[in-house]
Amino acid sequence: MIQSIILFVLAGIAEIGGGYLIWLWLREGKNYGYGVIGALILVLYGIIPTLQKYPSFGRVYAAYGGVFIILAVLWGWAVDKKAPDLFDWIGAAICLIGVSVMLWWPRSS
Repeated sequence: MIQSIILFVLAGIAEIGGGYLIWLWLREGKNYGYGVIGALILVLYGIIPTLQKYPSFGRVYAAYGGVFIILAVLWGWAVDKKAPDLFDWIGAAICLIGVSVMLWWPRSS
């Protein structure tokens, strides 16, 4: 379970970080090197989820979506300096509950 969480967090950081670098390049006029590095990081993001041990692509990406939402809220707080409000935190908690149910709720074989 810990390895799974680490992989989800790494994938989220790669996706958000790579996208952010491309944002800086295209929207804020930074050097094209930001875009190149962002693109390479996004390729890495595409590889990281394949390291998950879950057998279903759909389940992995659906659960990752919930983790991504939480990480995006935290990124906005830390990098964009936009503090999440109560409803951001409630939404993030709902996502975390959903991820937990999808991945770790006992199922019959």
